Amino acid sequence: MDIKRRARNLYQKYQTSCPFTIAKKLGITTMYLDLPDGVKGYQDRVLRRKIIVINQNIPEEEQRFVCAHELAHFRLHKDFSHYFITRHTRFPLGLYENQADEFATYLLTASEERGIDEPTEWFLARCGIPTEMSRYVM
Repeated sequence: MDIKRRARNLYQKYQTSCPFTIAKKLGITTMYLDLPDGVKGYQDRVLRRKIIVINQNIPEEEQRFVCAHELAHFRLHKDFSHYFITRHTRFPLGLYENQADEFATYLLTASEERGIDEPTEWFLARCGIPTEMSRYVM
């Protein structure tokens, strides 16, 4: 699975790297709720409707990354549910979470050019991406 290509294709199709705009164009409802500490967001399907729920208590910049991450689950892991995987299988969730982080990083950097001598941390900060995602920036 070429995650970088899939993120770039989505950017090119909608001419934006804004995950909120893309989610809206894909018919995905975005909701902001007061979620427990440690829960930044999740995605779900309710009666065939796709929903991204984001913790309203985290900073806006982080909400943007969370939205891109949850959008990635819809695009990359269509037939998988976090709850089903943890309760009924022995699949490692880390793989799916890493793929979603990678997709979100590529999507949010799709419209930005990295400066020749720009440090990775600065580039990620400028794009609103947590610095721990630096492993995905080439």
